[in-house]
Amino acid sequence: METEAVPITASAALHGPLIGDIGNWLSRTPIHEASRHGNASQLRQLIDSGICVNLVTVDSITPLHEACLHGHTQCVKLLLAAGAQVDARNIDGSTPLCDASSAGSLECVKLLLDNGAKVNPPIFTASPLHEACMSGKSECVKLLIEVGANLEAHDCHFGTPLHVACAREHLDCAKFLLSAGANVNAAKLHETALHHAAKVKNKDLIKMLVEFGGNVYARDNRGKKPSDYTWSNSPTAKCFEYYEKTPKGLSQLCRLKLRKTLGQKAAQKVDRSLPVVHFKVSGRLRGGMQWDDIPSLLFSPQNTGAF
Repeated sequence: METEAVPITASAALHGPLIGDIGNWLSRTPIHEASRHGNASQLRQLIDSGICVNLVTVDSITPLHEACLHGHTQCVKLLLAAGAQVDARNIDGSTPLCDASSAGSLECVKLLLDNGAKVNPPIFTASPLHEACMSGKSECVKLLIEVGANLEAHDCHFGTPLHVACAREHLDCAKFLLSAGANVNAAKLHETALHHAAKVKNKDLIKMLVEFGGNVYARDNRGKKPSDYTWSNSPTAKCFEYYEKTPKGLSQLCRLKLRKTLGQKAAQKVDRSLPVVHFKVSGRLRGGMQWDDIPSLLFSPQNTGAF
């Protein structure tokens, strides 16, 4: 809901420290405040008075960063229409899309993407997908994946988006990532998503990661397996004990092999086709067929209809 606009002139807006475009260092200005608080009426008045929409603060934050970080869709629309730089970076390297993803604002994310925002900006910190996984907004995660977000983007502090989703116990986000083909055994200092799941003691998360091929024997930089981070006789410890002692079933082996061979784009088809795959493959394996020969069997002209 818009708040009542307070009359403001261009000269009033420009009072204070130095004013400039992207690249200059400024204190927070009225256009930043209007964007931050979602005051669309005042923001419109400032824009109409000729205020530059790309003013930056001392930490290189633009009005668009402010609006996105707080999920103010109407302000984002006004700023973009007035020429706001869609991929401007703040002092940490984050773009407005990173901030919208952090806020979990699906509408702001859509607006930015529709206006050319890069889903994989060249940054060394958390990507938009990392931020969406931190916020736990699975619909934002889903959208970013659909438009090509890098599933294996690596942040030196957080690891991959899957590491983030598991550390924060966002099960839906983790499932979207895994279903899209994220590497379940990606490592950050040898620490996998399963290590995170063990540390937060989330049994459902552990089960899902193992179902997607998580390695229960992986050791981190301290030489510890995921199970080493559980309490003896706890539900999660018993869960790991079961997986460490029980071989994977044929259906799971088929799914994992096909995902690895076919890649991310075929991942969903693998799940839908698994009953047919299981039937075709099980007999051949019992007859001595090697795993590496499975793709040629399934994608021969007579079998492609299964997919």
